[in-house]
Amino acid sequence: MVVTGDMAEIQSWALFAEFVAKEAGETIRTAMKAEKNITLKSSVVDLVTETDKAVEAFIIDSLKGRYPDHKFIGEESDAAGQKAELTDAPTWIIDPIDGTTNFVHSFPYVSVSVGLAVQKELVAGIIYHVMADEMYTAIKGGGAFCNGNAIKVSQATEMAGSLVVTEVGSGRDPSRMDAFYKNLEAVLGTNAHGIRAMGSAALNMCMIARGSGDVCYEYGIHCWDMAAGYVIIREAGGFCCDPTGGSFNMMARRVIGGATESICKQLSGILTHIELEHDGRASAS
Repeated sequence: MVVTGDMAEIQSWALFAEFVAKEAGETIRTAMKAEKNITLKSSVVDLVTETDKAVEAFIIDSLKGRYPDHKFIGEESDAAGQKAELTDAPTWIIDPIDGTTNFVHSFPYVSVSVGLAVQKELVAGIIYHVMADEMYTAIKGGGAFCNGNAIKVSQATEMAGSLVVTEVGSGRDPSRMDAFYKNLEAVLGTNAHGIRAMGSAALNMCMIARGSGDVCYEYGIHCWDMAAGYVIIREAGGFCCDPTGGSFNMMARRVIGGATESICKQLSGILTHIELEHDGRASAS
């Protein structure tokens, strides 16, 4: 099989990934109503279920069956010891259930997130909002969509009057929590209209892309949480960067995504930054 990664090929790959994500969503939707088998990962608030594992296996098996030369980075595969490695090969970056804690509690803000990188560049994003039956998609240079309808970021250029989205995350050590509280105080000090934390980094980024929020930030997430969302925000006309204001690096475990570069840089300037061990051994921009 010859893999060129040209636009027509990427579009074909992404279309199949949409189908797979929606099928995975059916499994999640059914499991939301059933008793969950829960285990812990890094802490008592870092959860995984049998559904997470089953859905990731389904997505990888489906894509690998169609594209045997492609590579894969998955949340549950990483947790099982298969460390993330980004190469030049077409690579699918998968979060089978983004919002596992929500899933465990049947809180309906849960998504399937599938990003695609080619030659270490993120080129496609698919995020399926399971309980709302909303499919967010974007391919580099082709715009961003929800259920086939074009979406655009808001016009917000400053923090004052903005709606900001963030998360607590699963890291609860004192230094992390101290920075989290300082950042909440700093954001509210800008006269932002409010802060929202709904439990899914991928869907939070979709809310920015569709103009339902103005800027989001998060520390402690992973590449599978934000790969697809990065493409969707950028293709919706938005901007993404590292919270320090530098270039976005999906392996750095932190992100700002917003409607405009201006609001992102304003937010960057007031945040207390958290240094984190990177995912894997490579980066994408």
